Amino acid sequence: MPSPDTRIRLILLDLDGTLADTGHANAQAYVAALREAGYALTEQEYRTRYFGMRCDEFLTRFGIADPAERERLRLRKIALYPGFFDSVRLNRPLWEFCRAFRAQGGRVWIVSTGSRANIDNVLRHLGIGGPAEEGTAMQDSTADTAAPEHPAAADPAPKRAARTAHADTTAKHAARTASGDTTADAPLGRVDGILSGADVAHAKPAPDCFLEAMRREGCTPRETLVFEDSAVGLEAARRSGASYFKVEL
Repeated sequence: MPSPDTRIRLILLDLDGTLADTGHANAQAYVAALREAGYALTEQEYRTRYFGMRCDEFLTRFGIADPAERERLRLRKIALYPGFFDSVRLNRPLWEFCRAFRAQGGRVWIVSTGSRANIDNVLRHLGIGGPAEEGTAMQDSTADTAAPEHPAAADPAPKRAARTAHADTTAKHAARTASGDTTADAPLGRVDGILSGADVAHAKPAPDCFLEAMRREGCTPRETLVFEDSAVGLEAARRSGASYFKVEL
């Protein structure tokens, strides 16, 4: 815990299992992508053996040696993921705490081992905006540049689901604006920064991701509070020198 005389200026949030309950959706997207390619994986096996790993590390340990095949599966998982978002839930108490912290001048970042496309899709589904300076980047996260190189990728259902989620979010924002609620610049507010797995060389449990977010914000570990759920994430937080809380959803 921070000492009483320490002013916390930065909150760093893991996404999956911390800010949002994405466990079922994440596992099922992997199960579906691998099943299409002829591999057998159960949700229980994924959660028990591979939870919290970067996609490439997970697929390598799963036994897929070909980098091109791993990349095809990674992209296919991204495309399928929004189709399972009906089970994704926001950790509302934690998010309301972060909104209040941000309203008082604090900064809030997402720091995740996931891909940026997955992070953007989940945040859009939850109604949380990304960094303001990125403009419409979140709206573009399902563009053809992220389309999987896999014959089954022609299935339009995932993109339809993502478009539907975006339309629902836009409608909710419009309703809030019409009612005079202008307290947030996105339907449920936004984060000030996003760090994905591709932004650092070493994944959790290395502390690189947390230290990089602190560096970008000009904050010290003593000024930073981390929220994490997985063993590797908590170890990364510990190594970073910041104070941290374990989240259980």
